[in-house]
Amino acid sequence: MDARPNSPEARDISYHMHGYTNARKHEEAGPLVIEKGDGIYVEDLAGNRYIEAMAGLWSVAVGFSEKRLVDAAVRQMSKLPYYHDFGSKSHSPLIDLAEKLVQMAPVPMSKAYFTNSGSEANDTAMKMIWYRSNAIGQPARKKIISRNRGYHGVTIAAASLTGLPNNHTSFDLPIANVLHTATPHHWRDGLPNESEAQFSSRLADDLEKLIFAEGPETIAAFFGEPIMGAGGVIVPPAGYWEKIQAVLSKYDILLVADEVICGFGRTGEMFGSQTFGIRPDIMVLSKQISSSYLPISALLINEKVFEPIADESNRIGTFGHGFTGGGHPVAAAVAFENLKLIEERDLVGNARTVGAHMQKRLRNFASHPLVGEVRGVGLIAAVELVGDKANKTPWEAAGALGGLVNGFMQQNGVISRNMGDALAFCPPLIITEPQVDEMIDAFERSLEAAVRQVASPS
Repeated sequence: MDARPNSPEARDISYHMHGYTNARKHEEAGPLVIEKGDGIYVEDLAGNRYIEAMAGLWSVAVGFSEKRLVDAAVRQMSKLPYYHDFGSKSHSPLIDLAEKLVQMAPVPMSKAYFTNSGSEANDTAMKMIWYRSNAIGQPARKKIISRNRGYHGVTIAAASLTGLPNNHTSFDLPIANVLHTATPHHWRDGLPNESEAQFSSRLADDLEKLIFAEGPETIAAFFGEPIMGAGGVIVPPAGYWEKIQAVLSKYDILLVADEVICGFGRTGEMFGSQTFGIRPDIMVLSKQISSSYLPISALLINEKVFEPIADESNRIGTFGHGFTGGGHPVAAAVAFENLKLIEERDLVGNARTVGAHMQKRLRNFASHPLVGEVRGVGLIAAVELVGDKANKTPWEAAGALGGLVNGFMQQNGVISRNMGDALAFCPPLIITEPQVDEMIDAFERSLEAAVRQVASPS
């Protein structure tokens, strides 16, 4: 770190509080300041170049230097730099994007509703669900079920849906009426000799027991990511989503698919719901919708959700919810162009073919003494690191080995992210097979550096 008093690093320490950061450690170590982006690479102030193996935050599908998105932003900024959708107002980029998203949806959807982030979208979904329950004359139906280790954002409501301790501790969360059920992680939570199908059946039974204990007439919706992202890239086991959906259907409980990470090609299909046979009532979209060049997110809602909400807004006189920047014309124009690029360049197909190469290379580490599990689909994966392979236990403390290897990877020119001891890979969808090899070769060097340190801690 550049310790000069007026360096960018020192000024960052002086003036900037970071998200998902230990504030005291940051005062000591300072930031890595990223200055440039080019394709799958980013560059820091010192000129060091890194493969961005997390696509920023699971999100930059088209890479960090796509001129067409820049041009789309400039054109729209010059024409109509801002407008809103309150009081029946609209604008062309918003209309184009809404039509595009509804037509792209893997199951019939009625309307698109725009927000600015995945957190806001999930928060809005909860409000819509409660509003709908009142509209259909079922005011008791307000409880929401999500999952342990699920991730749905950081607003008060969305962080309550999130099932991770650090998003609850000292924030006085979760709020009332948010329940959590089991994580579908067979490797970690399966019983001895329990098959994936048996594990899925047990989790579906547990969900039904929770619904019955709470009262089916009180349960409004179930939120789930097709693949759990920030919880460790947890790929659902065989039969899981089919069995979960059967339970939800039995009790007329809405299904919300949080596609914030999986959507727009990440899994090798346009949506994770297609990969796993999910038939949601609501889809939550963000991140790759605009490659995160500008903040934008969306909800897609089906007729079952929209019609009662529309009736209730008519009874009251308005749907009393909205964001100043929701459906922002510049963000919408960039998102629309981004989706055109994903389709024109067949980045979904690239995620499928290059993703298969990435998955194969990573699975070669399955027998490594520090690797407990390799998992993933398409261009999203995780390698779970362990200190004791047989007992699936950590080295020293939970997260220590993941943090160690992640640090070595950065030294070796790859920015990744460890969720505890699960090291994630989620590169831009434009990545090539040689670039995947470059990324994984760096991971291999980092893993071997960790082996030496684990063997000789002094």
